[in-house]
Amino acid sequence: MAAAQRAALRFRASTRGARGAGHSVYVVLLEDRRRACRWGLYVGETSRDPDLRFDQHKAGYKASRYVHRFGIQLIPGLVEHLNPMRRWEAADLEAALAEAFSQAGVPWVEGGH
Repeated sequence: MAAAQRAALRFRASTRGARGAGHSVYVVLLEDRRRACRWGLYVGETSRDPDLRFDQHKAGYKASRYVHRFGIQLIPGLVEHLNPMRRWEAADLEAALAEAFSQAGVPWVEGGH
């Protein structure tokens, strides 16, 4: 988790708090006991409150199959320094964070489309 924290802290959101900044990125802790590497991260972006979006995933509404099935909890500490931001930047950072987590050595990373 320390490697993921260091990777996330390298990013800044230029539109953080700007007028019209209503989107957020969020990170979910995943657990699959059948995998050799049991823990992973899912990176997403939303215009909703990340807690509500996580609940929607778990309920199966517009859900990532990974979060729906393996999501344990949000990890807001990884991205709280970025949110809220404008939509275009949230989409860019979603992909960049997923890539950064993979490069930092997190063996199982989903999302980031």
